[in-house]
Amino acid sequence: MTENQVGWKERISYGLSDTACNLVFQVIGTYLMFFYTDVFGLSLAAVGTLFLVARIIDALDAPIFGVLIDRTSTKWGKSRPYFLWLAVPFGIMATLTFFTPNLSDSGKSIYAYITYISVGIIYSGVNVPITSILPSLSSNPQERTVLGTIRSIGGQIGAIIVTAATLPIVSALGGGDNQKGFFWTVFIFSIFGVTMLLITFKNTKERVIIPGRTIVPFKEGIKAIRGNIPWFIMIFLNFIYWMGQTIKNQTTVYYFANNIGNAKLIPLMMSFNFVTLFSLLLTPTFSKKIGKKNTMILGLLIGIVGQIMMGIGGKITSLAFIMAGNIVGTFGTGFILGLISVMLADTVDYGEWKNNVRAAGLLTSASSFGAKFGMGIAGALTAAILSAGGYVANQKQTSSALHAIEFNFLWLPIICSALGIVALLFHRFDKLEKQIIVDLNNKRKAFKSEENSKII
Repeated sequence: MTENQVGWKERISYGLSDTACNLVFQVIGTYLMFFYTDVFGLSLAAVGTLFLVARIIDALDAPIFGVLIDRTSTKWGKSRPYFLWLAVPFGIMATLTFFTPNLSDSGKSIYAYITYISVGIIYSGVNVPITSILPSLSSNPQERTVLGTIRSIGGQIGAIIVTAATLPIVSALGGGDNQKGFFWTVFIFSIFGVTMLLITFKNTKERVIIPGRTIVPFKEGIKAIRGNIPWFIMIFLNFIYWMGQTIKNQTTVYYFANNIGNAKLIPLMMSFNFVTLFSLLLTPTFSKKIGKKNTMILGLLIGIVGQIMMGIGGKITSLAFIMAGNIVGTFGTGFILGLISVMLADTVDYGEWKNNVRAAGLLTSASSFGAKFGMGIAGALTAAILSAGGYVANQKQTSSALHAIEFNFLWLPIICSALGIVALLFHRFDKLEKQIIVDLNNKRKAFKSEENSKII
């Protein structure tokens, strides 16, 4: 095995970390708004406010965890121990989020705030380390791309299970009682998620260590951001991409139940998420041939084409065209998911190269920060648009409400993807990558030689 090469047992264990997170948190991203409005009993306005407040808090906790990771020094490493410490609390709080207590409307609102904010904070505690550990697993750029791809494949497997199986499992376990069905469904998902996070902890190893220092103080870590243009672009990309995806996911149930008129199609449509696996497998090859930036732009363009096809299918009432558009868009998603964490890992190298500071925790926490802030804005924006359109839960919707659902599901994701493409046009890391890796390796070898000479 060559230097910094990661074996398959460790690769798969790393991938299971994202399977675990998606198996639990994908239920929240896809079904929680529907659960709160149509099952739990909160008003649309209350849910919109909750989502915005919770996500703003969540966005702030990601950098805090990043700083904590940089200041962590244990026999297990810096990022890895968080999988052990927070796996069980994550599973417990996720299950409680989908529990419906017998309380007044105000009591339910308070309960929702406590559980939703808490699960978001703990999610950051297990999700930020998934990204921050990547630069420490290998210094080989192609190996990182493989690891990022395997992570995304694992995440997509979790997402596919959730999107395709959640409603059928809710129906089977609830027996007509959605409150009961959602609780036990999320409980089962949480058990598997906790187990996978513990497997990730057991089988991964942090092998790329910053020379001379194991703890990076916040004041020093912040220097890694100075002039780090790739980092700022990745923050924006995470924000805008996940805002678009969350808006689409949150309104999928509404769109098929009301605009298409058949909620039973939802598991079928979401089951096509497996198509993402094909583009994920192609991601290392594409990124090697045309570069990571261009591969991600390609994914965003394919996603836009898929959204337009679904819009046309809705207008001409063609289920086949809607399905085809969904498949096309889903294929494009793989190129994006396979590279987001990898390109964030690149910003760690860039910060060390440009500013002589390696702050993996702080810089890669941008992934969770951007995504959560985008998801928070998405929740508030979705609720505001649906409310403005006159959406009323469990009622026949007006024409304006249907237009509001359509705009959320189809056109806002297109706008977000287009903005992501514009941001990536300014990304220049691919051109500098070879020189950066050479310079960093030379610096580490020089440091090691200097340390050895001191010992002698």
